Amino acid sequence: MNRFRGPQLSPDQGGSGGGAAADFETEIRGATFAGHPTGLFALFFAEMWERFSYYGMRALLIFYMTKGFLQFDDDMAYGIYGAYTALVYMTPFFGGMIADRYLGPRIAVVLGGVLMAAGHLLMGIENSLAFYTALALLIAGNGFFKPNISTMVGSLYPAKSPKRDGGFTIFYIGINLGAAMSPLLCGYIGETEGWHWGFGLATIGMLVGLATFVMPTLLSQGLILIAAAAATYGLIYYRPDNAFTSAANYVMAVALAFGAISAVIALSKGGLPSSMGLPPKGANVPKALGITLVGTLVSIVVFTLLVSGLSMFNNGVPVSVVPDSYIKSLGADDQTAVNKVLSVLLGEISKPAGLVLSITGILALGYLGWEMTRMGKIARERMQVVLILTFFSFLFWAFFEQAGSSLNNFTDRNVDRVTETRTVAQEEVGQSIRLQPTQEQLGFSRGPWTLTRETFDALKKDENLEDEKDIALLWVVTAEQVGRTMKVREDKPAEGATARKLVDRTLAEGDIGQTIRFVPTEDWIGQTSGGAMFTLTHLTVLREVFSEPAFEIDWNVQPDNVGMGVAEQKSEIPASFFQAINPGFIMILGLVFTTLWTILANLRLEPSTPIKFSLGLIQLGLGFYCFYMGAAAATERGMVAIPYLVFGYLFQTTGELCLSPVGLSMVTKLAPKVLVSTVMGSWFLATALSQYLAGIISKFTAVGHGGEGEKLIPVPSETVNVYGGVYYQIAIAAMIAGGICLLLSPVLSYWMHKDAETDDDGGSARGH
Repeated sequence: MNRFRGPQLSPDQGGSGGGAAADFETEIRGATFAGHPTGLFALFFAEMWERFSYYGMRALLIFYMTKGFLQFDDDMAYGIYGAYTALVYMTPFFGGMIADRYLGPRIAVVLGGVLMAAGHLLMGIENSLAFYTALALLIAGNGFFKPNISTMVGSLYPAKSPKRDGGFTIFYIGINLGAAMSPLLCGYIGETEGWHWGFGLATIGMLVGLATFVMPTLLSQGLILIAAAAATYGLIYYRPDNAFTSAANYVMAVALAFGAISAVIALSKGGLPSSMGLPPKGANVPKALGITLVGTLVSIVVFTLLVSGLSMFNNGVPVSVVPDSYIKSLGADDQTAVNKVLSVLLGEISKPAGLVLSITGILALGYLGWEMTRMGKIARERMQVVLILTFFSFLFWAFFEQAGSSLNNFTDRNVDRVTETRTVAQEEVGQSIRLQPTQEQLGFSRGPWTLTRETFDALKKDENLEDEKDIALLWVVTAEQVGRTMKVREDKPAEGATARKLVDRTLAEGDIGQTIRFVPTEDWIGQTSGGAMFTLTHLTVLREVFSEPAFEIDWNVQPDNVGMGVAEQKSEIPASFFQAINPGFIMILGLVFTTLWTILANLRLEPSTPIKFSLGLIQLGLGFYCFYMGAAAATERGMVAIPYLVFGYLFQTTGELCLSPVGLSMVTKLAPKVLVSTVMGSWFLATALSQYLAGIISKFTAVGHGGEGEKLIPVPSETVNVYGGVYYQIAIAAMIAGGICLLLSPVLSYWMHKDAETDDDGGSARGH
């Protein structure tokens, strides 16, 4: 049973060797619990909390970029997200090699954990440079942490131990428990209490995981119990007031409590063997660590530049090798669909991260092609299978990874996540009512409203006007306000500054009807804002500025408000919550699929690897077709029912369970022994490229955030068909790719030469 959280380094088949000596042992190291090494349960919780931190941050990242202080439009946010995730999946290969040859897994895990904790902590600072540096720290830290903790799990078992697969099953339950729990806590708290609280919780999760790994066994036991108790409390008390979400939180709380109690009992018999994960014999650790730290610092600078696209040197706009004017002309409204697609591809590939990844990919493919010309027939045909299935895997993950980007925004903007208590009646038109603003108000007109003393006093107050953490409101300027002065932020920092200063702006006639974000002062009490269409931007700003979570606003009912839902804020499910669906389904269905494949194998009916790949792609396509059907069946306001989203994620998960576990196993079985590490590296590179392509694909769902004045996220009716159209095309593309893979499966199965002898020294592989 291999990885269940996307394309990550296989723990038992490549990358970092770290504990290679364990492959020749005949007995399990140290004490056991339920037939497994007790050290497994320490690694279980270390990895669970690391995944909690990673997926907690991932659940918030797109929202933070588009709705937080950065105020990026979709196109910019998706580009950064694609570069970040591509580099995250690229670094474990190098982190594994460094640990294997110089540091050992134990030191590498600690180094990675510290870097990632620093990255999560830095995310809470509202500064562009801090944001990009935080992403770079997470990229570097993941490279050290992810492959090496998995390697340590493998080193707990003899290579031929029948308990080995079961141990990895337990380990992956920990991965998915952390991935499922994080949106319920980090996502919920980040969206309702403030972004920095969500990132802060992710930081705590990473520190808990790291401490569990390095502390003496007795202290680890206490920490596991305390952290599990705190998380259980959070799951029970910090949740939307909704039966569906309450059930999910309670299930996670029970699973966490059971895991914590089991781990404490196991660790009472012994912890991680002190000899496990040590540096290789003869390694000069102080020297290697010093060089590694210097190299890591350099890589953090490089990753900062790559993920930002050098935008800090280009007025906040990513640098592109191809002139922007040409890219824009290629994607103009009067151009063909093909040219528009080319403009997006060219625009992303010509950015720093895109150039590095593309050139590396071309060189890797060229090198493998050259090596194939030197191979014998069997080895060459096996390599053809590897390359073809790598391509299909590349497509799968490029489509699948919409989950963290465009699907997150689709859920936030177009999925109906609120249970209303009543609807606005016809007789209320023209009246002013008090309501708690929720997603139910999106797409409806809000009439003029007055800044009262009560409202002003209910707002948070800026404690430090030098930072960019504004307590600001969105205001529609009226004719009567021309000549008045507002407190606003500069459009961009002054030369040499990192933050935008608060300045005075005198309103002119050209501002009439414009929406302006301003910091309210006492002299604006009693002034009336013009009416406007209520958008997600308005809702986000209101939630950021009021002191009390369950605040109310005055709403002047307009004719188009009839039928508008009115609800309590606590009944709204945060969009990030739905990021827990996929890992939740994996926890439920992972063992089911493992059992299914075992039964079919015993009956000699198990599908071949190419057929599993095709099934994965077809089911992925069905998942996106569910999203499309939801968009097609949306209400007039552009809202989609939750079941379409849930069933879409269900099909994506079953597709993942068909394709994901067999990929790396296929590489290690088919690649010539003398090239297995190179081919493995190419597999990871393809995975990184798929993440970047995912960011490019998500750009086709991008919508502008308004023209002049304040950037406003469009209302649901303007975005639903954009998402639906792209998801329909992805569905068709995925199913066609799956069909092609299915048609090729007889040829691919033949080229695998399952019954042929393998020449470990590579002689026959090269035709010598």
